[in-house]
Amino acid sequence: MSKKEEVSGYKGQALAVIRKAEAEIGDVLRITKNGQLYEGILIPRSEYGDEKHVVIKLKSGYNVGIRITPDTKIERIGKGVKPTFATSPPPEQNPKLPKVTIISTGGTIASRVDYRTGAVRPALTASDLYSVVPELANIARINAHILFSLFSENITPKHWTEIAKAVSKQISKGIDGIVIAHGTDTMGYTAAALSFALQDLSVPVILVGSQRSADRPSSDAATNLIGAVTTAGKAPFAEVAVAMHETTSDTSIVLHRGTKVRKCHTSRRDTFKSVNISPIARVQNHKITMLTEEYRERDSTRKFTLKPEFDEKVALIKFYPGMNPATIDWYVENKYRGIILEGTGLGHVGSYIFKAIRNAVEHDVVVGMTSQCIWGRIDMNVYDQGRDLLALGVIPLEDMLPETATVKLMWIFGQTRDIEEAKRLLKTNIVGEISPRTLAEE
Repeated sequence: MSKKEEVSGYKGQALAVIRKAEAEIGDVLRITKNGQLYEGILIPRSEYGDEKHVVIKLKSGYNVGIRITPDTKIERIGKGVKPTFATSPPPEQNPKLPKVTIISTGGTIASRVDYRTGAVRPALTASDLYSVVPELANIARINAHILFSLFSENITPKHWTEIAKAVSKQISKGIDGIVIAHGTDTMGYTAAALSFALQDLSVPVILVGSQRSADRPSSDAATNLIGAVTTAGKAPFAEVAVAMHETTSDTSIVLHRGTKVRKCHTSRRDTFKSVNISPIARVQNHKITMLTEEYRERDSTRKFTLKPEFDEKVALIKFYPGMNPATIDWYVENKYRGIILEGTGLGHVGSYIFKAIRNAVEHDVVVGMTSQCIWGRIDMNVYDQGRDLLALGVIPLEDMLPETATVKLMWIFGQTRDIEEAKRLLKTNIVGEISPRTLAEE
């Protein structure tokens, strides 16, 4: 096969018409079909795609697939180059700006299209993130490196430990703030984990992600990253927070406390919401506005403590009608130390699993109760069902998010094996995971 015949990902009918036009990847094509005219750059096709479509990138930046029919005409009108990703040299840094470290763990914010499969894959290093967002040069002096290159569903408690240690190392160097690039799907879990692992922070630690990869015109990656770096370098608070779009537009970024944030939509750019609490701050036009008076202030002299250990022998169990009690029994038999129940409403589960819960408690398994509802707090004293669960030894966890409660209990058992101490810590508000009160109108 000659070089001109090597057209990435195309096959069958589509490949035949591309060969006829003597076109290669990166060439500019004019395609005429049904009286419509399309012009764009020929881009690679997923090897899993069909053989009847040609894909070009329009001047608008969007990709369009055109189905090949007998009346489809393709012409090569310009010589192009194969699409590649190349980083530019990092911009010169201003010595008067704060020092911020960007740690990349992967996710969509550090991803681009894999033209072999047509899917998005981790690809960009943290240095790439810096070089493609030159505006950062006017915000902070950037030290960027890659720790992992993982989609967030592949991140485990062991990775939380490594991230916490990496953050600690940067804090010891006198960095003014830290940004962690992370996939959005489990970013809430990691934010909670770091909130417990990084005790008495002296500077902000900001997790940031994006819902749409950097090569899409609608990407939120650059805007989110700018907001995160601005916060890390200049915000008056020293907490773990998540920086993401406040609305679907690019006008503002909000900072959510790491223990009180949840991803609420699969694809919207404003997917993250603070639950039962106000966001900490807003970044708009490079200006930071605090949205609450309740936050830990930045203090470079504060003595930071690292407690990065987690025990994975903790389960999160969602109650549902008809749930098999043997689910709980399995965790007890496999020596799990804790179970967080995601109950209904005010904190209930069916009475038909009470026996399994009693057995768990009798085997020194710590059992905590949260709610499947997003907003509000549990109250297990309202109904008999709840009071019966309290009598069994189930611990009510106020308005703690189920994800946060699970991470917290993993962290607790990473610090102690004492059951009574674990119960005490679980009920203690350590890093803002429990709101003092929840108003109905919230």
